[in-house]
Amino acid sequence: MQIESLQNPKIKNLLKLQEKSRERKKQGLFVVEGVQENQLAMNAGFEPVEFFICPSIFSESLDLEAQFQTEVSKPLFEKIAYRGTTGGIIGVYKTEHVDLQDVQLSEKALIVVLERVEKPGNLGAVLRTCDGAGVDLVVVCDPLVDFFNPNVIRSSVGTIFTNQLVSTTKEELVNWLKKNQIQLFSTYLNEDTKSLYQIEFSKSSAIVFGTEAFGLTDFWVEHSDELVKIPMNGKVDSLNVSNAAAICIYEAVRQKSKI
Repeated sequence: MQIESLQNPKIKNLLKLQEKSRERKKQGLFVVEGVQENQLAMNAGFEPVEFFICPSIFSESLDLEAQFQTEVSKPLFEKIAYRGTTGGIIGVYKTEHVDLQDVQLSEKALIVVLERVEKPGNLGAVLRTCDGAGVDLVVVCDPLVDFFNPNVIRSSVGTIFTNQLVSTTKEELVNWLKKNQIQLFSTYLNEDTKSLYQIEFSKSSAIVFGTEAFGLTDFWVEHSDELVKIPMNGKVDSLNVSNAAAICIYEAVRQKSKI
């Protein structure tokens, strides 16, 4: 039997999960929209709770167990889906979190650290770059963004599930980096800051990025091995954090000869 009404209890709860961070945290659930995104979530081992399927749209051969499937009408699906290219599937999954002690790193690891990332779209864009570059770990310190905000999942095109992603405090992170002998570089502008192209990334490295509006807190000046800047030759002195991260990440990858 297909669900056709927005007043159905399952649909009302789905909308709560889509719209409200407190509901996602309270229920320990999050929503994934799209064929590729759901496939990546399942490949990463996230446990599904339910799939809302529109039979007249959905035609992919995803391995979905029958007991998790709920059919919805096309008019209803068009109301609950954010975009038309969703492919007729919206999944609900149990939330999982990774601890720093559980991460797996390569021999010459590259770690991206974000402090106080404010916009879901920026986090999603950075995650997409990290996936493309083969970054080992993404760490968010003092996060203002809900990892499982649908806008993060959407803007990352599902790469939130292909990255190792950890939330921790900056103090805990610095201690962990020192324990694992990982050098720390922070994008922070002062008289001691070096150009990105003067930095040596051949060893295991972590690069820290702040918000475009406020930059990094002074904490990182005290604990970094080097401060880094991207040379700016135009009229403005900063880049969007996702653009800055992409430039630094691929310079580090180039030096590590991963591409």
